[in-house]
Amino acid sequence: MEPNDLFFRLNRLNYHHLYHFWWVGRLGNLTRAADQLHVAQSAVSTHVHRLESALGQTLFDRQGRALQLTEAGRVAMRHAEEIFQSGAELVGLLSEGKEGRTRDVHVGAVSTLSRNFQEAFLSPLIGSSDVNMTLSSGRLDDLLKALENHSLDLILSNTAVTPGAAGIRSCQEIARQVGSIVGPPRLMETSSRVSDIDGVPLLLPGRSSGFRASFDLYCRRMGVTPVIVAEVDDMAMLRLLARDSNFAAVLPKVVVKDELRSGMLVEYGELPDVYEYFYAITEKRRYDKPVILELLRQLDDVHLHQSMRASE
Repeated sequence: MEPNDLFFRLNRLNYHHLYHFWWVGRLGNLTRAADQLHVAQSAVSTHVHRLESALGQTLFDRQGRALQLTEAGRVAMRHAEEIFQSGAELVGLLSEGKEGRTRDVHVGAVSTLSRNFQEAFLSPLIGSSDVNMTLSSGRLDDLLKALENHSLDLILSNTAVTPGAAGIRSCQEIARQVGSIVGPPRLMETSSRVSDIDGVPLLLPGRSSGFRASFDLYCRRMGVTPVIVAEVDDMAMLRLLARDSNFAAVLPKVVVKDELRSGMLVEYGELPDVYEYFYAITEKRRYDKPVILELLRQLDDVHLHQSMRASE
């Protein structure tokens, strides 16, 4: 874009109008926004209309008295927040000597997902001085709703979601790890392959997980029936039970990488064709946050796969 074109477009963007839009977007109501700004409702409405005209986009869906942000409105809202945050930082820098410019990124993780895997995948953000990351955990259905509402930028999941459903653009496999039987030293014989677990007491993942379904299929194929000590949906809890009980557990090694490294637990053997899959879920949007694109771009290099191998 030529400098003159950029100046013309910025000159059309009235920051006073943007500020009024920001208040309406926060409150979802013209009257309440006008009360906060101590101006007439008609003035706020006029400023929002003028901003929409300047941007060439409809920013609100008007549903009676309620105003819902459109996709363009949510993008404008996010940038407005960053603009006003930058203004506050400028004032803080010049008046108090404090500085800091951060990019916000909101990640959701399915509550049953390995914490060790989350740490490995998100390490580029955790170590970045210019990224303010929030990480929330919950049920996949709830996280998908938050993603659709633009409250989340990315979901990490161990369950696949059909691409295209509910506006979802991509459910990308980002890693997988073969399952193993692990437990206290000297509890079982160690081997390169566990082929006979018939009657062996085991701690297992919950039946709702794809990993558990893969393990059950393996048992049927091998004609074995393990003794189920407990079934645990939460991988963090399964990790604690594997560490503190006197039973072996079936899980991906990334979950207990620290215990394996220290010798607190040992691997008795891998389970062929029993995999835990890890997915990154993003929504179809016209405007993607660069920080999310940067994070997903790591899948083209060896960072994550090295992190996974380090746990083996």
